[in-house]
Amino acid sequence: MDDREALRDLLARERRSTQDRIASLSRQVDAIVESSAYTSNDDEHDPEGVTIAFERAQMQALLRQARADLEDLDEADERLRAGRYGVCEQCGRPIALARLEALPATRICIDCANRPRRRR
Repeated sequence: MDDREALRDLLARERRSTQDRIASLSRQVDAIVESSAYTSNDDEHDPEGVTIAFERAQMQALLRQARADLEDLDEADERLRAGRYGVCEQCGRPIALARLEALPATRICIDCANRPRRRR
């Protein structure tokens, strides 16, 4: 198996994992919404209402992040097909395989990631 094929497999595995996470989080959000239909809508006076609202907001934020992660993986796959995957978008040097394995959708090498950002 060559490096390109290994990277393609890595992205595919990460994409499946992210899709599974999205499905799980979607089910959890749906369950929270469904269970809140059977409780009081008075969050101010119902201590459980505040907990449910917080839990729903937290799950929705996790779901938004998982969807963003999936978009990033799709873009990484496009870069792989175009021959640009694994090349740092800031300095143009190769991104280390270990970094790609840890962060498959990354666009920058570890050196660029560790540089302090300039304030605009």
